[in-house]
Amino acid sequence: MRAGDEAVPATGQVPPQAEFSPPFLPARAPKRYTLFVSMATMRDNTPERLVSAVRADEEQGFELKLRPRRLGEFIGQSKAKEQLAIALEAARSRGEALDHVLLFGPPGLGKTTLATIIANELDVGFQQTSGPALQIQGDLTAILTNLRERQVLFLDEIHRLQPVLEEKLYTALEDYKLDIIIGQGPAARTHVMEIRPFTFVGATTRPGLLSSPLRSRFGILLRLDFYTEEELRVIVERSAEVLEIPVDRDGAAEIALRSRGTPRIANRLLRRVRDYAQVRGSGAIDRSTANAALQLLEVDAHGFDEIDRRLLLTIIQKYDGGPVGLGTLAATLAEEEDALEEVYEPFLIQIGFLDRTPRGRVATRLAYEHFGIATPGRQVGLF
Repeated sequence: MRAGDEAVPATGQVPPQAEFSPPFLPARAPKRYTLFVSMATMRDNTPERLVSAVRADEEQGFELKLRPRRLGEFIGQSKAKEQLAIALEAARSRGEALDHVLLFGPPGLGKTTLATIIANELDVGFQQTSGPALQIQGDLTAILTNLRERQVLFLDEIHRLQPVLEEKLYTALEDYKLDIIIGQGPAARTHVMEIRPFTFVGATTRPGLLSSPLRSRFGILLRLDFYTEEELRVIVERSAEVLEIPVDRDGAAEIALRSRGTPRIANRLLRRVRDYAQVRGSGAIDRSTANAALQLLEVDAHGFDEIDRRLLLTIIQKYDGGPVGLGTLAATLAEEEDALEEVYEPFLIQIGFLDRTPRGRVATRLAYEHFGIATPGRQVGLF
């Protein structure tokens, strides 16, 4: 056996470190291990797009400066805000922990921001973690036993929490108790630990993946929807004020128009337009400056980038508008099927430029009009 092969157990199981740390993968590991690791890390290695709603690692510090701290400062999501305001006021008047909250919706709409606002409004501590970060029961036990009275525990990407840890959460969320098994084999015994009442806030972009028992533990379920252009314009103006960027109403509206209904994208575009204004313009952002900057960045009036346009034009020009299968489309574009299905297509479907049918993907009339291409006429039946 080679020295590099020692990390692969004889049982054929994947080494724990290989699941999350590809550098530990042996040089001559079997093909199935390499495939497993590549699928596990595909999401982390996906190249960032300017109009992607997923937060890049370097944006975390930037977003902290822009996040509102109070519910009154939060722009948009009026229905969710109203429900949350009533629940917060009731919890404060009773001096109790707020009911557990589930926030769900597309990425970049403010789920993490609302979780921090809940803690600020209740004037309690805030602790944040994520589903993929919790790997063993000891991780979850340590977090729960160290919570302070009425503290807010925020778990992002809750749909990626391991099932064994999810089951451990049930009694903690419902009865504020934690079952701990001490010992092994016949000598093992169960010890029940009391934990302080706390507020659990879960966030997910895929609520359909949550099990029914876990979902039933949440007393408040809030869905976040895409923002209107007017709401995004106000968000851009507020972010510009925080960052001390001179921007007029028309310039903010132009950025909001191309932000795909997502504040995270709006703030990212604002930073890029600011750079353009400082280098090529007067430093201030108006409509003409914003338009010139976004044209240079290849972000059009619908928020499409080069990949979106290439996807739609491929369906229209090469496959006569569809239907075309996902595998064929992925091979033509040299993209992964998962990336097309989970990253590129959802926004195009939501705004009505693309249809998913049982036979494949179909470009809609709006897509033809966007590119100025005549919609093919329907053939008249013979009978």
